[in-house]
Amino acid sequence: MSLPSADDLFSTQASRDDAQREKVQEIPLALIDPFPEHPFHVREDDAMTAMAESVKALGVLTPAVARQKEDGRYELVSGHRRKRACELAGLETLPVLVREITHDEAVVFMVESNFQRETILPSEKAFAYKMRLDAMKRQAGRPSKNSFPVGIHLQGKQSLDELGEQVGDSRNQIHRFIRLTALIPALLELVDDGKIAFRSAVELSYLQEKEQATLLETIEAEAATPSLAQAQKMKLFSQEGKLTPEVIQSVMMEEKPNQVEHFKIPKTKISKFFAPGTSMQKVEDTIVKALEQYRKRQRDKER
Repeated sequence: MSLPSADDLFSTQASRDDAQREKVQEIPLALIDPFPEHPFHVREDDAMTAMAESVKALGVLTPAVARQKEDGRYELVSGHRRKRACELAGLETLPVLVREITHDEAVVFMVESNFQRETILPSEKAFAYKMRLDAMKRQAGRPSKNSFPVGIHLQGKQSLDELGEQVGDSRNQIHRFIRLTALIPALLELVDDGKIAFRSAVELSYLQEKEQATLLETIEAEAATPSLAQAQKMKLFSQEGKLTPEVIQSVMMEEKPNQVEHFKIPKTKISKFFAPGTSMQKVEDTIVKALEQYRKRQRDKER
């Protein structure tokens, strides 16, 4: 028979309950690891600079949330921006609420807390939805299936509906966002930058990686992005096994409705006038300025 410890004999029930409550702890930044595959970016922008200045002056007003790992370190669940602000402010610790939660519970909490932000990039939403949907399936006892498209099989239907009710998006919209995770990083970055429209990006996500890479080269060479109609056409060619580099080039050269006509000059003819790495916008501005000067001289001659 085991005997009660001295703490059990001489402590009150209230003190024992208090010991079980979650408490905010000052944890060294060096012991805090980011959440695995954290889908939300920590941007080094003006907002981060302002946050770092606030943290330096006032400290961290809202504690982060983390869970302790088996090796004694901590896995950050919520508070990645606050941690970075502390680093920039020169602090060595972060106030953290340590919770005893599973990985899947941490995924759900991490996504929910970040969805309260004002601005969320399409890529952030895409990977967050996928992580949360996978976690929900595991919590429900259904094995996660990392195959595309997500949501068309019977097991995924209930989870998608549940997730839709929680986040306020339809199951079809969630499915579209998750499709974006099949894009290569460079194309996904164009979506985040607003250069490729969301619905066009969803269609492009069905292209094979090699086809996407070829499309990216064409986009950079032509300084143009595909419309929804062009994306749908390339998806169809891809499904038929006919999306060759020549076909991609042909589709991208098609004139779009209301498209402004472009005058194109082969790069080899003008590259000698510009330093390597000069942006296309700089090249265009320089050429336009040179033509304006040329026109002015011609008019002066005519006078």
